Amino acid sequence: MRNLLPLLLAGTITSLKIFALTLLFSIPLGAVVARGRMSKNRVVSALVNIYIMIMRGTPLILQLLFVYFGPYYLFGASYDRFTAVIIGFVINYAAYFAEIYRGGVQSIPVGQWEASLVLGFSKAHTFTHVIVPQVVKRIIPAMGNEVITLVKDTALAQTIGVAELFRVAQSASARQFSTTPIVIAGLFYFIMNGVVSRLFDLFEKKLDYYQ
Repeated sequence: MRNLLPLLLAGTITSLKIFALTLLFSIPLGAVVARGRMSKNRVVSALVNIYIMIMRGTPLILQLLFVYFGPYYLFGASYDRFTAVIIGFVINYAAYFAEIYRGGVQSIPVGQWEASLVLGFSKAHTFTHVIVPQVVKRIIPAMGNEVITLVKDTALAQTIGVAELFRVAQSASARQFSTTPIVIAGLFYFIMNGVVSRLFDLFEKKLDYYQ
């Protein structure tokens, strides 16, 4: 156990890096994608919709393999495995976040836009001060579900050889002929998801300004 815990902690740090970097880049990218999805330009909207369909319609594990091995087979180029993992996760989760954003924005009654414009507010002011606060409140539960899924999906990084928590636990389990490392890894995932769930609960209560 004394030798096992440092290895699992190192794997956990790698998992947390994947988690943090994915959120850092996919959350703003998702907003850009959502804007393109709602664009009045049919070409832009259609292209973005195809991208979203591909990301949501194919397994993340397949996307990771394509992101890492695709450039090599297509162009003879290769790059760092960890970078490939981040790219794969970001483009995948940006598609999911984009649909959450779109659903949140489109759930706001059109009358609120019209009322704000009648009161003399600009479209930018209406969006940032009237629409966005309500959208954020409405999408928190869906965002929480996706972020919790992301914690568990970090285990897929092992697909292209990144030594995250689950891969480290698997290797230790094979060496020791024991399921103990797997059980401990499961406990680590449970704790991480517990923290994430609690943070979203607190955030949702803080934004509960309608009650």
